[in-house]
Amino acid sequence: VYLDEIGVLPTAKESREFLADRSPDKRAKLIDRLLKRDEYADFWALKWSDLLRIKSEYPVRVWPKAVAIYYKWLHDSLAQNKPYNQLVTELLTANGSDFRNPAVNYYRAMQDRAPQTIGETTALVFMGARVGCAHCHSHPTESWGVKDDLALAAFFSRIKYKTTLEWKEEIVYADVRATMRDPRSRVIVAPKFLTGPAPEVAKEEDPRARFAQWLTAPENPWFARNVVNRIWYWLMGRGIVHEPDDMRSTNPPENPELLDYLARELVTHNFDLQHIYRLILNSRTYQTTSVPNQWNAWDSHHFSHYPIHRLTAEQMLDAISQTTETYEKFWSIIPEPYSNWPMGTRAEQISDGNTTCSFLDLFGRPGRDTPFESERSSEASLRQELYLLNSEQLAGKLSSSPSIARLLKANMKDPDLVDEIYLMTLSRFPSADEKQKLVAYLTKNSTARPTAVQDVVWAVFNTKEFLFNH
Repeated sequence: VYLDEIGVLPTAKESREFLADRSPDKRAKLIDRLLKRDEYADFWALKWSDLLRIKSEYPVRVWPKAVAIYYKWLHDSLAQNKPYNQLVTELLTANGSDFRNPAVNYYRAMQDRAPQTIGETTALVFMGARVGCAHCHSHPTESWGVKDDLALAAFFSRIKYKTTLEWKEEIVYADVRATMRDPRSRVIVAPKFLTGPAPEVAKEEDPRARFAQWLTAPENPWFARNVVNRIWYWLMGRGIVHEPDDMRSTNPPENPELLDYLARELVTHNFDLQHIYRLILNSRTYQTTSVPNQWNAWDSHHFSHYPIHRLTAEQMLDAISQTTETYEKFWSIIPEPYSNWPMGTRAEQISDGNTTCSFLDLFGRPGRDTPFESERSSEASLRQELYLLNSEQLAGKLSSSPSIARLLKANMKDPDLVDEIYLMTLSRFPSADEKQKLVAYLTKNSTARPTAVQDVVWAVFNTKEFLFNH
């Protein structure tokens, strides 16, 4: 629950408290408490920063000052639990300076600023519809064609950009004289909702408002279903519709009733995202064991047991840093002036996708070049295994760890020391067999106790239980 809701491990003290009382009432109170923590907005801002492509430079060019402003707006919106339909409407209808109206950076964080690119990106992020296939030919499995793609782009055809005398400031505005033309016939294309009617748009009107109104309407078949499916994917490791940004009739949901129920709950609760988190985290499905039995060992789609999934790159680095109480120094040299984050910043608090960190790159951090969920990788590799086994950086974290030094200074008995290590890393007590083996190892290496204790922590870091969310 901690890893899925706020992205960080519980402390040893918090683990003891929860293990002492795992009743449903205690679980519900814990979830409510987590929703109020600062880390809640940090973790979910990271998820949305990937989708909204918040980075300074190449191929997206938001630039450092706008990145900081855009990220803060997003973070604060999530911390305040701003209704999801309001958040999206603010993004889609934004005008003004990228320094003074953070939401306009949605239109700047594009690989190119062509209306078709904006329309296809918007459909992918907020509808889960991969319309990009219809950019130049008919979609291979859906009824979307080039005309549908152009009609969607027409909603964004009046967006224009201009610079100011302030370095990297840019104004996003609507030019009511602009039109969308078919690149082949040169005929003006009228805006038309994807799988919907064509609204009447006045000549002096910005059609984005019409699109935002249609998109966020309670009866829209895409909007609520897309975001609750993404949340299910983020919490469970697999979407009800999978991939989570491939919502189409030829890729039906695994459980249509469940998807419809969650979408209704979101709409009837005023697009309250935290309500959906509570529903899922308190559900029987989320609480099922990750250990399969003889009847469901084959199942990877139906959620008959909790799908084990690897920690994200940021979660893993933060878990190691939190356990050892050693922290990274994050910076970005793209572009000047360089960006620096204060010591103690957690990886999940980083706002800029251009931030330098070899660990995050190694463990699958996305480049934020596209809005596809699959850009973030959770695949294991030999290089990752070699890092966990042999890294001098990891060895340095262990040897300089204030938390390990504190355990050694406390002169705990070996069984109590092993208990504490397990609580701070795996959030549970060791089994009898685990405790016996580790106590024997510590006893055998009593003359080199600091190194032996570091070895125990290092061994736990290399377990699947630490690296994967169960």
